[in-house]
Amino acid sequence: MIQVTKSLTRTLALVGKELLEVVRRPGAMISLVLGPFLILAVFGLGYGGGRVALRTVVVVPPDAALPTDPAAYEAFQARGLRVTEVSANEVVARQRLANGAVDIVVVVPHDARASLEAGEQADLRILMNLTDPVMANYAGFLADTLAAEVNRELYRRAAEEGRGYAISVGGRALENIPPEVIASPVRAAPENIAPTRPAILPFFGLAALALVLQHMAVSLVALSVVRERRSGAMDLFRIAPVRATELVVGKVLAYGLLGALVAGISAFLLVGVLGVPMLGSPGLVAAVVGLLLLASLGLGLLISVISDSERQAVQLSLLVLLASMFFSGFVLRIAEFTTPVQVGANLLPVTHGIGLLQDLLLRGTIVQGWQVAALAVIAGVLLVTSWGLLRREMRPA
Repeated sequence: MIQVTKSLTRTLALVGKELLEVVRRPGAMISLVLGPFLILAVFGLGYGGGRVALRTVVVVPPDAALPTDPAAYEAFQARGLRVTEVSANEVVARQRLANGAVDIVVVVPHDARASLEAGEQADLRILMNLTDPVMANYAGFLADTLAAEVNRELYRRAAEEGRGYAISVGGRALENIPPEVIASPVRAAPENIAPTRPAILPFFGLAALALVLQHMAVSLVALSVVRERRSGAMDLFRIAPVRATELVVGKVLAYGLLGALVAGISAFLLVGVLGVPMLGSPGLVAAVVGLLLLASLGLGLLISVISDSERQAVQLSLLVLLASMFFSGFVLRIAEFTTPVQVGANLLPVTHGIGLLQDLLLRGTIVQGWQVAALAVIAGVLLVTSWGLLRREMRPA
């Protein structure tokens, strides 16, 4: 009985010690409780709950005698499409689609009446440039919906004019036209001009790689600096003296090489084993990975400076991971959030890492060139800020 009492006393003492340690660090408690709540609150308030309408260009043949004002096509717009431009040049429209300036190109049939008179459906071509399998399926659904809206509008106008398909089509007897053509004079013909076929594994595999690289770099360097501060090694650096510049460069080189090794092995497995296409230059891919690691290491150093214990460093690293899962485009497109949330999302290194890696490997080129500059700026700002704070901390008393 005495042994049981002593064991219970020691156990309760350890419980009290752990609880007291948590209470003594209010910062850790706040980050533990308020951090996830704030992230979920921003997600709930910043997400619109639906997909943003895709920017659409309508290509009208020069001799089609159709309106060139985008507002005139409102009656044909299916939900999810927003006509922003009407063009007579399909080549220019394709180029804008390839550059990411628009999301969808709708090509009006050149001679729809001839197709109908021949007893054939007219093809309403829907061009897209998507490597995201989810968005590709969504765009295909919108294409079918748009074709249905066009058919409905054709029947409505024929009814208003008091003629049309009820008697004949272009002078051809109704009974000589196949029923499917009468029911749907226009059919959707989706065409994806992306160089690779949209698939789950390549698209989300590259996003997962960027997310893993950021989390690994952030957590490892943050724990390393906090551990050195708690063990007294930082005081030894101050006396030695070791400059803050040398400490930052040493940490970046050590964990940068480790991250590069992990990235190289992961890329080999993705491309060589899982069959993810590699259309871009390996040098450019390595440069993007290097910028992502630099920015992530800068973020980890910043977390280490503001953390007073390993526990808080781990909590902040996990909060960064949680925010990255929600707001980096890993699960939901950034465009579906409100503008303030989009601005915050673009401050995360992984946001640009995901977009750049997907573009380079699945398209062979960088569509949004500004993301390279943004990633470089984020890396520079975080590293310089962390260096300044560490320099002040390591200043001799």
